[in-house]
Amino acid sequence: MESGDCLYIWQSRDWPDWHYNLATLTAALADVARAQGLLLGRLADVGFALRDQASLLALTEDVLRTSEIEGERLNPASVRSSIARRLGVDIGALAAADRHVEGVVEMVLDATLRCEDTLTEQRLWGGHAALFPTGYSGLSRIRVAGFRDDANGPMQVVSGPLGRQRVHFEAPPASALDAEMAHFIAWVNENHDDHPVIKAGLAHLWFVTLHPFDDGNGRIARAIGDLLLARADQSPQRFYSLSAQIQRERREYYEILERTQKGSLDVTAWLAWFLENLRRALETAHGVLDNVLAKTRFWQRLAGTPLNERQTKLLDRLLDGFDGKLTSSKWAAIAKCSPDTALRDINDLIALGVLRRAHGGGRSTAYELAG
Repeated sequence: MESGDCLYIWQSRDWPDWHYNLATLTAALADVARAQGLLLGRLADVGFALRDQASLLALTEDVLRTSEIEGERLNPASVRSSIARRLGVDIGALAAADRHVEGVVEMVLDATLRCEDTLTEQRLWGGHAALFPTGYSGLSRIRVAGFRDDANGPMQVVSGPLGRQRVHFEAPPASALDAEMAHFIAWVNENHDDHPVIKAGLAHLWFVTLHPFDDGNGRIARAIGDLLLARADQSPQRFYSLSAQIQRERREYYEILERTQKGSLDVTAWLAWFLENLRRALETAHGVLDNVLAKTRFWQRLAGTPLNERQTKLLDRLLDGFDGKLTSSKWAAIAKCSPDTALRDINDLIALGVLRRAHGGGRSTAYELAG
């Protein structure tokens, strides 16, 4: 795609004078406010420990999905352990540290835990360096902790696997980035008449449009959006993941971005999409809170029951949503024990009424939580 094929929004004479029809968005803003109120109302009725657990789950999902949008899968146990360490949440045994996971977690948490701090170029560069600790994106050497220089041609925003990538739009030239980013950063830090949630949607779009780095722009754009949403919530503690919702609507996400980039500076359609998906993210968070409460009740029922470390670990995995069917061979592999020991662990839990044999056939007997 050549940049002359169409007019991108950053080439507009009035760029970046965003405008939108607030009357069109009023109902969507009210729905978001209602969903925020319902979620925060439920959280007000639970203790600090449960709120910490709910926040840990939401942040873990956020880190996993913001990377998955870019086609990168992180180890969930490593992500959860990294966040728990930083938040001081006790989750028992911690997974081994992973340098790349640590960097993504650091960038996401910096945006939310320090949401009231001023956004600066140095802070953005620090987040970018955390994402790419080796200075490489895959096998490619990239410019880290500095804006792109377009040495390999104009920055094109693409999606899809290598060799079958689709170009969605082209970003402004590197020569304009110093001035463009100074304008953007000043706008983020200033108070405006825009509704705080609207501002989060505009910031997400604006940063994606500029695409100032060689790689990692989508993740940083979503983190900046989260920073402004945390300001809107007046809380650095996160209980929902917009990135997870965007991942569920990934195709539509790229389509609305492409349409917006090739449209006018009236971004009402983008903001409507943003608000709708924010509402869905807030509503999904109720399910996360339900799981936290159910897990708490489960362990409260088992208080005083003698369980070994292997049993505790596997029950936790089941409560978090075990992928596939749990068999004695999978138990042995996960718990790193012999098949006989795994079967003894399982039979003990069946006798206690904690596990039961799952219905259905198959060559291997599967087990599930009782009740």
